[in-house]
Amino acid sequence: MYSKTLTAFTMATQLLARALAQDWESAYSKAQSALGRLTLSDKVGIVTGVGWNPGGECVGNTHPVGSIGYPSLCLQDGPLGVRYASSITAFTPGVQAASTWDLDLIRQRGQYIGEEFRGTGAHVMLGPVAGGLGKIAEGGRNWEGFSPDPYLTGIMVAETIDAVQGVGVQTAVKHYILNEQELNRETMSSNPDNRTTHELYLWPYVDAIHAESSSVMCSYNKIHGVWACESDFAINTLLKDRLGFKGYVMTDWAAQHSTALSANAGLDMTMPGSNWDGGDVYWGPQLQTAVTNGQVPESRVDDMVTRILAAWYRLGQDSDYPSVNFDADVAGNHAENVRACARDGTVLLRNEDGILPLTNPSTIAVIGSSSVIGRHARNQCQDGGCNDGALGMGWGSGAVDYPYFVAPYDAIDERASAEGARVVLSSSDNTASGASAARGADVAVVFITADSGEGYLEVEGNRGDRNNLDPWHGGNALVEAVANANENVIVVVHSVGPIILESILSHDSVKGIVWAGLPSQESGNALVDILWGDANPSGKLVYTIAKQRGDYGTQVVSGNDDYDEGLYIDYRHFDNAGIEPRYEFGFGLSYTTFEYGNITIEAVRPIAPGSATGEVISGGPSGLFEDVATVSVPITNTGEVDGAEVAQLYLSYPPSAPATPPLQLRGFDKVRLAAGESGTATFTLRWRDLSYWDTASDTWVVPSGSFGISVGASSRDIKQEGTIEV
Repeated sequence: MYSKTLTAFTMATQLLARALAQDWESAYSKAQSALGRLTLSDKVGIVTGVGWNPGGECVGNTHPVGSIGYPSLCLQDGPLGVRYASSITAFTPGVQAASTWDLDLIRQRGQYIGEEFRGTGAHVMLGPVAGGLGKIAEGGRNWEGFSPDPYLTGIMVAETIDAVQGVGVQTAVKHYILNEQELNRETMSSNPDNRTTHELYLWPYVDAIHAESSSVMCSYNKIHGVWACESDFAINTLLKDRLGFKGYVMTDWAAQHSTALSANAGLDMTMPGSNWDGGDVYWGPQLQTAVTNGQVPESRVDDMVTRILAAWYRLGQDSDYPSVNFDADVAGNHAENVRACARDGTVLLRNEDGILPLTNPSTIAVIGSSSVIGRHARNQCQDGGCNDGALGMGWGSGAVDYPYFVAPYDAIDERASAEGARVVLSSSDNTASGASAARGADVAVVFITADSGEGYLEVEGNRGDRNNLDPWHGGNALVEAVANANENVIVVVHSVGPIILESILSHDSVKGIVWAGLPSQESGNALVDILWGDANPSGKLVYTIAKQRGDYGTQVVSGNDDYDEGLYIDYRHFDNAGIEPRYEFGFGLSYTTFEYGNITIEAVRPIAPGSATGEVISGGPSGLFEDVATVSVPITNTGEVDGAEVAQLYLSYPPSAPATPPLQLRGFDKVRLAAGESGTATFTLRWRDLSYWDTASDTWVVPSGSFGISVGASSRDIKQEGTIEV
């Protein structure tokens, strides 16, 4: 179990941040007061970056303004730790953290990340990632986010924002919006219909804005032919009007294409200064000229500045905020969260003949180049080593340097030695060497990988997005060779997302498949916890693993993307098309068994059909966020070991609603139970969870009729069903 004990540093940071934090109204008042002391030049400096890393490690900075004590704001990557810092933690990527389905761990992860940003003096964390959502299985940066399910992503994003900002660090949720692939990301246009935009791709941003994110980062792509960072519809209509966003919108780095047009469309900050060397191509003096000649009202610049300053005041960053120091040692005890997320996000896919947990093997063969330290774990990705050796994260601006890396082989060898077992290592992907190591061993553990990242790097012929869904480095052939040499094979997969497992599953001697995902620096320790049964696997898939590539219904496109699949991505598509997945969304085995009791559904308040009501608050009309029903299901651990079950609630819509996916995730609860113990999974449904986006009225609507409620262990393993009448 991970520790919930707060360190003295954590407690002090929390107390200080809470004491200094303000509500938006108070922060806006302070910002507007400060605005009166600023010249137009000051204002333009606050909204314009000064270039990439001009005077330190920050990937973005703004101009300071001494008259109001405003510093050069430090903006820093990224979603899983402080980039370019020396004594930090390499946290697990979002997709691994989400695979725990554990909100306590998600909050702890966010808090620890926030503490490290604050400790190094960075004002703005460039994250978390709400989009790309991950509609394309090969999408290069899917691993930075949480899941292709918008509900799950929204919950994880909101919890992360709340935790990071709870220690006084601003979040910049990204990449807004419809940025779903790396190929041609800076030129392509994403063209989904209005309903798809709202129900899938905007959904997590509703949660982010409701959680009061300080900032939103607009993306590189176009939206219906208009650049995202100068889209009046995306920024003003969706974010600031419909969602009531009070913070500021910044560009992704060099994602700006105009001066007046982007300003009038609602953009508030340009990074890193419009081009990579801070030459102020579009703002800076150009913006000041545009105001002077009447192309941009000064009131629009005042609004930009007010939003930026309000976010700074709101989190108390105007008082006693640390100076930038990327050499500060801020790691503390945070590795405990890495190990917990790596361990509890591990998904057990196959366990034939109870091969796991290991029971006193005398000889263990460890096979594969990804079982040992390589250039990836030595932070040598730029030298072509992004997927050389053991893998813990993808590549690009969302990655950080490891302070250390515990490779699987090292941890297995240490544990085996303590147990009196011998380990035989084949540290290459050579099939003959792997087969030789496997012969005569009690069990053979084979390591395979698949990697991806940001498109500015090409790795082994993959430019960001993966070229296919096969394991890298001949993984299928390696497993086959080992499977032909040993009757007890366990395959460990370290991957950024789904791979096709059919070749591997065709071998009867492959008795175990451990989906270890992206475990970051505690890789080996977390794996050993699972292999020897010190921890019971409790992770569940946050995406679908198909039987063949074509089953997904989406792919990387070379031109513009019209999003013809609409609402039907990942499990929504599989369910709607009647396609049997290999491993469905939400799937994961355990070393114990669970039994679900009868479902109970209770209305919190009467539910009437119709459109969303209430004043627009952060996230949209206030009525969206009102609780309408609770659902509970008793669960009993019927096995012989302690464990945790992730119970999931899926909703189906009545016939009166326009075509909707057969099932949609609308709740989850991770219940930890000792052997023989019973507990209760509880889900709270909000008004929003029962709604769909009505394109005729341009609002959220709850339809009339009978909603189906399905609770189970995965999207295809439903244990209990009920209905809600509206």
